[in-house]
Amino acid sequence: MQKLIITAALTGAEVTRAQQPALPISPDEIAQAAHECAKAGACIVHVHARHADGSATQDQEIYRQIIAAIQKRCNVIVQVSTGGAVGMTASERLAPVSLRPEMATLSMGSVNFGDDVFMNHPADMASFLQAMQAQGVKPELEIFDTGMLSTASRWLKKGLLKGPQHFDFVLGIPGGMAGTPAALLYLVSQLPAESTWTVAGIGAAQLPLGTLAIELGGHVRVGFEDNIYYHKGELATSNAQLVARMARISLELGRALATPDEARVMLGMPSRH
Repeated sequence: MQKLIITAALTGAEVTRAQQPALPISPDEIAQAAHECAKAGACIVHVHARHADGSATQDQEIYRQIIAAIQKRCNVIVQVSTGGAVGMTASERLAPVSLRPEMATLSMGSVNFGDDVFMNHPADMASFLQAMQAQGVKPELEIFDTGMLSTASRWLKKGLLKGPQHFDFVLGIPGGMAGTPAALLYLVSQLPAESTWTVAGIGAAQLPLGTLAIELGGHVRVGFEDNIYYHKGELATSNAQLVARMARISLELGRALATPDEARVMLGMPSRH
């Protein structure tokens, strides 16, 4: 079984300091959280940017500051979000890809998102992919429901996507696929050959789905974007606390943790150095 890749989704676009007082917001805070998560066992950090007042932004300059601050502290793979926040335009969402980060997310369809709709027009999805390919950015294909996985499979058959791809199953969003073991098992059964995958369980689904992913040979995403609690009613003290728990479970189950450089090889990415 491959070593485990742990992704830390540090901030997201929706969580507030009122909900989670330890939420990192400034570039330095996000970089420090990334460093702590790397020490705890993470090898990818999934990054959303925030303005100083805590509101979500896809501002290229703020992303530039975040990436530089992280790279000064540690060797983790920086994965920027092109999801941004609900209601942002496609051009806003795509802005950080021009910075040529190592990875970026690519949502594979539209989905109801709580009381909102997260829109991903097929033409926008195609333009996002083309921009990533032009900049040498590894896409992580975000899957919120089964139809999105079918779309990715069609793109592979058409040659729009080439070679093994890395998927992230985001399960438990109100409006998307349920955060249940049955949902995860079905998605894994439908994966294109030789793909790698991560699961991001939302809220209470984070721990059980992460543990199941370790057993199934998949990978795990944790962090404040998806879940702000350590136990029911008990706020996590940091993103690193959530990473450390999954690292500990994986090691107890006999599965070693990937380093960032090992993850780059596993995901078919070039070395950073």
